[in-house]
Amino acid sequence: MELLRKWLGHPEDIYNLLRFKMGGYRAVMPRMDTDSLGCGLRTCYRYLNQTSRSFAAVIQALDGELRHAVCIFYLVLRALDTVEDDMSIPLDVKVPMLHEFHSHLYQPDWKYTESKEKDRQVLEDFPTISMEFRNLSKVYQDVISDICHKMGVGMAEFLEKKVDSQREWDKYCHYVAGLVGIGLSRLFSASELEDSIVGQDTDLANSMGLFLQKTNIIRDYLEDQLEGREFWPREVWSRYAKKLSDLAKPENIDVAVQCLNELITNALHHVPDVLTYLSRLKNQSVFNFCAIPQVMAIATLAACYNNQQVFRGVVKIRKGQAVTLMMDATNIQAVKAIMYQYVEEVGSAVCFGSFLAIPVPVLGLELGVHGDLFILPLAQWWWGVVTLMWFWPGPNCA
Repeated sequence: MELLRKWLGHPEDIYNLLRFKMGGYRAVMPRMDTDSLGCGLRTCYRYLNQTSRSFAAVIQALDGELRHAVCIFYLVLRALDTVEDDMSIPLDVKVPMLHEFHSHLYQPDWKYTESKEKDRQVLEDFPTISMEFRNLSKVYQDVISDICHKMGVGMAEFLEKKVDSQREWDKYCHYVAGLVGIGLSRLFSASELEDSIVGQDTDLANSMGLFLQKTNIIRDYLEDQLEGREFWPREVWSRYAKKLSDLAKPENIDVAVQCLNELITNALHHVPDVLTYLSRLKNQSVFNFCAIPQVMAIATLAACYNNQQVFRGVVKIRKGQAVTLMMDATNIQAVKAIMYQYVEEVGSAVCFGSFLAIPVPVLGLELGVHGDLFILPLAQWWWGVVTLMWFWPGPNCA
């Protein structure tokens, strides 16, 4: 009955799901022929499909040798992340493992067989992954090894400290996601499918990663709390509660939502960088690879904004909504329109007492890039001008 109610509320989802199943997916995720691959690469793509629900399809849709480089890049970082997440590894063992992990890429026999994590196969069969890494062109190897080293050092730094300030939040997100954006951008340029500026502009590449990581951290509040992890910055949540876990208490739901909204507003500041980055891409497969996660992220933030469910369970965008975004986000004009739609949705949900500090480039004069303007009504433009206002309840407020 719940599924039926959702479909009746969004009948377009049924049409878009059918369109996707009937062939719409081929435009963004053409099927890859794995029969022509060697045994090692076939194994790597099997691990990719087992460990990534969101990125496996778009990685396999990339053009040429870039596809294999990004696949191996993903698996190397998944192995590194598995070490970081494994709470059964003592700190005195884990810290040096993280620092030295990049060196194992050049050690054919290195593997780790004591992990308890669900993705432990990428550590247990690391020799296959490292072999395919060494089969890549040197220009790809250098990027992957460098990013792996920097990420391992950053992960080790935050093992023994919590995220206190918003500056530290940005720093943590840089280590675990911004570096991924930088590494991918360098791979794009190294493949010559994209211009060199894409790999050189590390600020924009970093912002792409931060937008995705902040979205995940915001959405996964309850899951992280249940597993004893804390990634929301103390500088923000301490204004609303004595402990981060207190936000999940029913009596604190109003202040919890205000805290949530403030963090979503912080994440939205990356939208102009996202649009500028995407506007530089020339290759269709690279554009799809980069744009699809970004539009999924802004749709997720819009679903989370002012939503008490973040503190009670899981917030997900609808399947029909997701496939529509995948099929539509294939050019910069379409992505601008999608971003506009969801930022406007956030604006319409602003309630009395809610925090909103969306910058003018996001919600007003310059949602587009390269002088391509979206002009909002005057009242909405003012939302972009002020940094903090109190609003009367809107139609979506509880």
